[in-house]
Amino acid sequence: MSFPILLILAVCMTSVGTRLSDAQAAKAHPRAPAPTKKHCQPAEGFCFSYPASWVMLGEAFGDGVVVAPQQSIDRTLWDEITVATIVPAPADGDTAMTIDQVIDTAMNNMRDRGDGPQTLQRQVRTVDGLPAQMVKLRYHDQETNRDWIEELVFVEGPAGEIYSVALKASPASIGRIEPSFAGILRSWTLQRPEADSDGQQVGASPSH
Repeated sequence: MSFPILLILAVCMTSVGTRLSDAQAAKAHPRAPAPTKKHCQPAEGFCFSYPASWVMLGEAFGDGVVVAPQQSIDRTLWDEITVATIVPAPADGDTAMTIDQVIDTAMNNMRDRGDGPQTLQRQVRTVDGLPAQMVKLRYHDQETNRDWIEELVFVEGPAGEIYSVALKASPASIGRIEPSFAGILRSWTLQRPEADSDGQQVGASPSH
């Protein structure tokens, strides 16, 4: 074996050892998770956590909330995430609306406005053990004259109600805010009624 090859192997082994040492050090000192705030919607029964540095912008649809990172542009152009109940549980005798119907209705409304929605991705998911679907759209908003990407996750509740967690962001910033959106989805939980000793439901108990 020639000397240059031995030298290359020695350098490679040193490099591997250095990477292993760095990896072991990183494992021994894991990065602390970013602080979060928790919000529970009392009337609708869902909870979620979002970055502590974000702000609560107010209610959405009367039964949800909007959260967003601080941004130095006009408020109407902010990237934001809306968490809400969008379809209440059906009354006795009524047929529950499906997630597919919700998505079709939303797409048709956008086409009617001339926004030209394009489906980038659609998949079946599970959120807090409940059936869900995700649809990712790109469209041109006529009011703001701006392109947007929306990533919407619809969750079907046990009584036929439908919840949504929706990210709206510009194409340029979607990659920066998607990790926070994924964290909000992971934290989303539905407050389920407790049961007494006879198995009867006794009301919802917020998770804290």
